[in-house]
Amino acid sequence: MKYLVRDKIFAIGDDYWIEDEDGRHAFLVDGKAMRLRDTLELKDPDGQVLITLRQKVFSLRDAMTLERDDRPLATIRRKRLSLLRNHYRVTLVDGTELDVSGRILDREFTVEYEGELLAHISRKWFRVRDTYAVNVVHEDADAALLVAVAVCVIRMAERED
Repeated sequence: MKYLVRDKIFAIGDDYWIEDEDGRHAFLVDGKAMRLRDTLELKDPDGQVLITLRQKVFSLRDAMTLERDDRPLATIRRKRLSLLRNHYRVTLVDGTELDVSGRILDREFTVEYEGELLAHISRKWFRVRDTYAVNVVHEDADAALLVAVAVCVIRMAERED
């Protein structure tokens, strides 16, 4: 399932819809302005919060945390020794690790678990430059989590740039 994201968006306080490939609203990214740290909420079309994305305040390396139902879900950090490509590690609370690698700022990257592709993020499918897709290719994957990971790593890469 592909989810379409318009790229004009990444400012604190901005809200925007992520649509499915049929043009229906799938997720609302609700930017929370006036907070001490960068905070976003990923909501379903009915307004229920699915995942909260927060910038980690006291961290030696830039990190963001994901929470579900006010409980920690995952932490995202840039890998230290990654010379040629952007490479991030997503560590879920159960110890599972997802690898995110590719050209993040170009919106050409993948999310994998133990070498198995879970999602492919790309602009190649669109003629409109400000749109990219999060293509969740593994049918058992948590789409909300993978969309949240994509949003987080793009925000982190833009801050580093």
